[in-house]
Amino acid sequence: MAADPAPFPDLAALRREYGDRGLAEAGVPDAPWSLWQRWFDEVAAAGVHEPNAMVVATVDPDGAPSARMVLLKGVAADGPDDGFTFFTNTGSRKGAALAAEPRCALLFPWHPLERQVRVEGTAQPLAEEQVAAYFGSRPRGAQLGAWASPQSQVVAGRAELDRRYAEAEDRFAGADVPVPPAWGGYRVRPTVFEFWQGRPGRMHDRLRYARTASGWEVTRLAP
Repeated sequence: MAADPAPFPDLAALRREYGDRGLAEAGVPDAPWSLWQRWFDEVAAAGVHEPNAMVVATVDPDGAPSARMVLLKGVAADGPDDGFTFFTNTGSRKGAALAAEPRCALLFPWHPLERQVRVEGTAQPLAEEQVAAYFGSRPRGAQLGAWASPQSQVVAGRAELDRRYAEAEDRFAGADVPVPPAWGGYRVRPTVFEFWQGRPGRMHDRLRYARTASGWEVTRLAP
C-alpha cells in the first residue's frame, strides 16, 4: 500500500522581510530606459542566472490568458523603434495569440535583488532580415531544434521529438541551416513600465512610467 503523500507546505507562513533599498521619484531619470538599464546591469553583476529571462503574457483569440518565460535578445531605447526583442516559433500558442491581439505584457522577475519590472506594450513582428541575422547566430543544435519542434502542438512522445530532430540533422547535413518558415521575432514597444522595489512592512515602492505624446509621465502606485 502506497504511503500517504507528504502534506503541502504551509504557504501562508512563508514570508520574508524586504530591505530598505528604496526607489524615490527624485532619484529616477525622466525616461524609463536608463533606469531599466541600470537595474539590468546590477542584476547581471550580482550573478543572477539568466538576467534576460522574462515572462511574456498574452491573450488568446478566445480571451484566455497565457504566460511563459522567454529570453530577451535585444533592447532599443528612446526612438521610434524602441522596445524589447525576443524570438520564437510564430506558429506557437504565443505566436497565434500575438497575431490576434498584439497587446501583451512582460515581467522581469529579479527577485534576488528584491525587484520586478513590469512592461505593457504592443508586439510588432520583426523584419525577415533581422530574424535571419539572429537565427544565423544561434548554435547549430538550436537551429535544428527550431525545425524539429512543432512548438505548442501535441506530440506522441519523446521518441517523436528525437525522430524529428534526427531527420533535421540528416536533411541539413553538411549545409547551413536556413530559417524555418514558422519562426520569427517580435519587438514589444512599451506604453507602460512599472518598477517595483521591495521595502519593509510590505510598503514596497512602485513607480510607473506611462508613455505620453510629449514623453513619459512618472507616478507612484500604492503597494
